[in-house]
Amino acid sequence: MTHNPNRVSPLSLSEKQPPAVAIDVMSGDGGLPVIMDAVRQLLSQRNDVHLMLVGDADSIDSNLQKEPVPEGRTTIIPAAEVVTMEDTAAVALRNKKQSSMRLAINLVKEGRAAACVSAGNTGALMAISKFVLKTVPGIHRPAISTTIPAIDGHTHMLDLGANIDCSAEHLSQFATMGSILAQAVDGKEAPRVGLLNIGSEDIKGNEQVREAAQLLGNSNLNYIGFVEGTDIYTDNVDVVVCDGFVGNVSLKSSEGVARMVSHYLKQEFKASAWNKLVGLFARPILKSFGDRIDPRRYNGASLLGLQGVVIKSHGSADKLAFANAIDIALLEIALDVPNMIRSRMDVATAVT
Repeated sequence: MTHNPNRVSPLSLSEKQPPAVAIDVMSGDGGLPVIMDAVRQLLSQRNDVHLMLVGDADSIDSNLQKEPVPEGRTTIIPAAEVVTMEDTAAVALRNKKQSSMRLAINLVKEGRAAACVSAGNTGALMAISKFVLKTVPGIHRPAISTTIPAIDGHTHMLDLGANIDCSAEHLSQFATMGSILAQAVDGKEAPRVGLLNIGSEDIKGNEQVREAAQLLGNSNLNYIGFVEGTDIYTDNVDVVVCDGFVGNVSLKSSEGVARMVSHYLKQEFKASAWNKLVGLFARPILKSFGDRIDPRRYNGASLLGLQGVVIKSHGSADKLAFANAIDIALLEIALDVPNMIRSRMDVATAVT
């Protein structure tokens, strides 16, 4: 096999390289081929990033030989193991210390990468990230946050599956992190924060949600009260807070509705010759509409509360979606989101 000059062992990586993003190339439903296509797409669009490709070195070498990337833009980090979707978090953490996921996160811990992006097992990614990187002082649990398309913009929502059972204090911390993220990403001085509930009345919801409402009501956040599922997609709220069970169900339901709408639209435009003609004229509008709600353009969930940037891509992401996840990692690197959260928590601790 032809020698690849980018292929090095983790210990021989030069510290003089510019800030980089570690990519778990063995993750996701599409695996290495899809992620490598995303790597090529991103490198063709941006010249301000170096990507560390963590995975089976021979497979990465082979892929790069078929379709090379710009010289000096990537580094291969060999990994002997892969975390599968069937692995429990405990197995991934204890028994797969040489997995592509673990080594990618290790690179962030060592300061050789500024962020990690993986489309792998969510539970394993969260467990390994928390163990290796630790949480920001004052944050008990990291939370998964992403943006969801809404009227006149988007809504930040968390948690989306990392924490199934949450206390009122956990929800309060999620609200703080979500507000910080919205301030950084959207430039909003006082993002509107709402607690997801089954109604807007004060008596609605379980005990944890009602207790969290009291904590947020006494905080310095711009807390607007309870919000319902329909509010996620309006311009009434900037940050929606919930536990991971509710958040994950809400997110997957939204994705299902989007697919259903797309399916029915296609059916209707194929129903008759007249409908096909109408569809031809409506194509530019439909394309614009599709682009605005395309989940691939919102792919990339932040694991907030860690002492490092870790981005979770959807397991079924294609090259466009995974490239977008890398873009989100670069944005959080530029904004230094972990330090923003740390600074806010330091202030909160000093006040209390």
